[in-house]
Amino acid sequence: MSLVAVGSVAYDGVETPHGKVERMLGGACTYIALSASYFTHVKIVAVVGEDFAKEDRNLLDSRNIDTSGMEQLAGKTFFWSGVYSADMNDRTTLRTDLNVFAEFDPKLPEHYKSQPYVLLGNIQPALQHSVKRQMNGTRLIGGDTMNYWINDFRQELEETIRHWDFLLINDSEARLLSGESHLGRAAEKIMAMGPRTLIIKRGEYGALLFHARGHFAVPGYLLDQLQDPTGAGDCFAGGFMGYLAEEGVDPATGPIDAKILGRAVVYGSVMGSFCCERFGVDRFRTLTRSEIDKRFEEFRNLTSF
Repeated sequence: MSLVAVGSVAYDGVETPHGKVERMLGGACTYIALSASYFTHVKIVAVVGEDFAKEDRNLLDSRNIDTSGMEQLAGKTFFWSGVYSADMNDRTTLRTDLNVFAEFDPKLPEHYKSQPYVLLGNIQPALQHSVKRQMNGTRLIGGDTMNYWINDFRQELEETIRHWDFLLINDSEARLLSGESHLGRAAEKIMAMGPRTLIIKRGEYGALLFHARGHFAVPGYLLDQLQDPTGAGDCFAGGFMGYLAEEGVDPATGPIDAKILGRAVVYGSVMGSFCCERFGVDRFRTLTRSEIDKRFEEFRNLTSF
């Protein structure tokens, strides 16, 4: 059984108070896949250009990530660059070149369509919904969105998330989507739109999990040095969904156990924290599952009383 991850594979240029990298592997699908691959097999759906480097494809292949759904087109790979504020809570986009990503139309290979787990990265809601229609064996599906889709494609977005099991968004997006400033009331409204599980990411302050039987909170992990937060939210999503796939959860047989959901959120937080320790995907070049489980135990000790 595998997780199908859909979204962008890109190159990023990033500047933070700790340094500057002109070009590095990035994209939501990349971060999701690398993070989730520590828990389950991953199959990606994405598009890249002729400039996509062999060593970057080799990195994905080395993690047993199926790239047969990663289409290569004539042209250049999606490129984004930005600079982060001194506290790294805000960033300014300097450049966005969609390149071949402007033509992205997710087409799933046949052996993807029967997979039980689907995680949809931050792309146009209609494209997310088109992936759902192509699947025929899905147990658990959900994904991410952003302010742009909430503001300008709201009807399309609401129709899409109505068919999801879970939604991952940050606190400002939750308030925008729900029209509520209080996150508890915001969660009630959003879950009434369809998703039975909602994860609200709060950056350095951790994350909140809402489901039918209550809610759960996990703090942020205090890193000795945060170098680059790019991709942390996508790594959170990959860790969350990857762990649920590892556990073999199936909502069709009944509500997902609250303890499993809570552990999935902690693993998501663990993966997001590792991402921030290096620029881009560099931490995943050496990260091991034993390191991940050790930090999971640190979270357990941090929240035990």
